[in-house]
Amino acid sequence: MAVESMKKTVGERPFGWYRRYGPSVNTRRLVVEEGGFLYDSDAYNDELPYWVRVNDRSHLVVPYNLTANDSKFGGGGFFTADDYFTFVKDRFDVLYKEGKTQRKMMSLGLHLRLIGHRSRAAGLERALDYIGSHKDVWFTRRIDSARHWLNTHPAPAR
Repeated sequence: MAVESMKKTVGERPFGWYRRYGPSVNTRRLVVEEGGFLYDSDAYNDELPYWVRVNDRSHLVVPYNLTANDSKFGGGGFFTADDYFTFVKDRFDVLYKEGKTQRKMMSLGLHLRLIGHRSRAAGLERALDYIGSHKDVWFTRRIDSARHWLNTHPAPAR
């Protein structure tokens, strides 16, 4: 029913699944059984996508890393745009340096009701400008990351 509702609302089915506030013990199995999802993001345990086995099928997990999530504006971690910018910049700098020898991915969890305030959006704008000034950086959506992983790091042979 959820897939059909999304099709009606946005014109196409979802290709990824994320169960806000944590999945049940059955969520991943149900996502795989449905058959139309390329990945799920019901994991907080890594930064890079990875493969899992669900019954007899390979399934891609694109973790949802909460480290640079703007929810910290509501929970007391960030107060100003400068807090957000500095946090994201420092995280990016370390990942960029590490990325010279191994794959890296950084997620920015953004919510209109939080980062959308003009005083906060200024920090996001500065962070995106800073990150975009570096070579070999790709800004993408989760679905594009999943498709890239599927194409360049296919599921291991069983």
